[in-house]
Amino acid sequence: MSHVPPDKLTADRLAGRAPDANDWAPEPGSGDGSLTEDPSYRAPLVLNNRSVHEITEIVCGYAEKSPGRWWLPVFGLASSLAGMAQIMILYLIITGVGVWGLNNQVDWAWDITNFVFWIGIGHAGTLISAILCLFKQQWRTAVNRAAEAMTIFAVICAGIFPGIHVGRAWMAWFLAPVPNSNWIWPNFRSPLLWDVFAVSTYATVSLLFWFMGLIPDHATLRDRADLRLRQNPHQARLPFTPFKPDVLRVFIYGLLALGWRNSSRHWMRYEKAYILLAGLSTPLVLSVHSIVSFDFATSILPGWHTTIFPPYFVAGAVFGGFAMVLFLLIPARELFPNMKDLLTLRHLENMSKILLVTGMLVGFAYAMEFFIAWYGGNDFEYYVFAYNRALPTWLHEDGAPYWWAYWTMITCNVFSPQVFWIKALRRNPVVIWLVALAVTIGMWFERFVIIVTSLHRAFLPGEWHMFYPTWVDILTFVGSCGIFLTLFLLFLRFMPIFPIAEIKAILPEADPHGPGHGHDDHGNGHSTNEGEGH
Repeated sequence: MSHVPPDKLTADRLAGRAPDANDWAPEPGSGDGSLTEDPSYRAPLVLNNRSVHEITEIVCGYAEKSPGRWWLPVFGLASSLAGMAQIMILYLIITGVGVWGLNNQVDWAWDITNFVFWIGIGHAGTLISAILCLFKQQWRTAVNRAAEAMTIFAVICAGIFPGIHVGRAWMAWFLAPVPNSNWIWPNFRSPLLWDVFAVSTYATVSLLFWFMGLIPDHATLRDRADLRLRQNPHQARLPFTPFKPDVLRVFIYGLLALGWRNSSRHWMRYEKAYILLAGLSTPLVLSVHSIVSFDFATSILPGWHTTIFPPYFVAGAVFGGFAMVLFLLIPARELFPNMKDLLTLRHLENMSKILLVTGMLVGFAYAMEFFIAWYGGNDFEYYVFAYNRALPTWLHEDGAPYWWAYWTMITCNVFSPQVFWIKALRRNPVVIWLVALAVTIGMWFERFVIIVTSLHRAFLPGEWHMFYPTWVDILTFVGSCGIFLTLFLLFLRFMPIFPIAEIKAILPEADPHGPGHGHDDHGNGHSTNEGEGH
């Protein structure tokens, strides 16, 4: 911390006598400088005193320049896995759902587990973009674009499984209330149909929100490509094509920019629409996973029939979504040049705190499930939690065969985030990434535990069956991960990863009351150093 009293520094700044921000150096122990605890300075959200021009060059450079040698091998692996998913889905449709490990008792397993998992991953983007936007949290600007993209890609992956788990995938259009000659109409009292409308609404609004934020940045990429073409009309053509790279950029980004011209009228309408969509998206964050939880909560099956599911599922979705954001952005922060200046340790610490809070909420929900099962006096409910989930077989002969899945869930979701109580660990990118990986694994196991352990033992012992996934189950899920990663890598390669205008708006030079805007010294009437350069 500075040796100068904070109140004196604050008074000097308000009087226009504060030292130039460029002369400020991070205090020892503040990491990259964004973790400063000096109360007289606001922790920077962009490091190295980046100018407005440098922000444009850095962000546009990610879409205009080669991403590095690592990108193509990783993209090849991810796209191969995505292709494998398509093969598995085709094999399933041709052969039937018997290729999965389902049986008469466990008729939902990995398919619905994967569906709920991917829907949960898609919640962080809307939370960061909508709710943090409404609360004017400036640190969201470094992560909202990538998180919004993850929302879209996760919903795409989630939408695969309800369509293929019905057996006759070509009849999935019956889920929509479309008039037909058979007079078959969807059952609007079924939560499965509520899912269709909730997820489709969520996907539509999230896509609009994400795309609208990209419009100004698409226009910037369009104009930069057009300027390069005018300066150098004899560019080399792309291999095996008659097109020049910037000709394609002007056409594609120009199409996506929708005629944006950076006029004040455009910005006024853009900001109005952005706030409206943020307000519209906020209840969707709460409603979508609440409706997904109704798939289980409205049943009479022990282990599912509980009123805590809606808030429990929402907290878990935010928890898993933030973990996925950290899981992907921390490696990207290391691989892309200058990204550490935009995605700082302060951003990682803030998201770690959210992981800690939501992890405790999820842990509280786990405890309440057991308490209600005991307090409610329902022997079947208590049996599900004690003997189907928690009690290991090596402690009791009637213990839970899937105890290892339950305790994996508890370890990953409840215990692992507790390391963030230690300041040094929640500021360490390696530790954050490992916890994010553990949480991602734990959230998948949470959905598996809820679905399979509640189904595999019915009321009569003669109906007890174990579920064992087949290679088709496993490869389909791995392939969906490949689809998600492929889409995310394409986003990193061809789209602006950060919102350029929003990043510029949080720079010190964007603040009219900040350093460098020519404040007069109230004592002698002369300009201070911070105004001499302007």
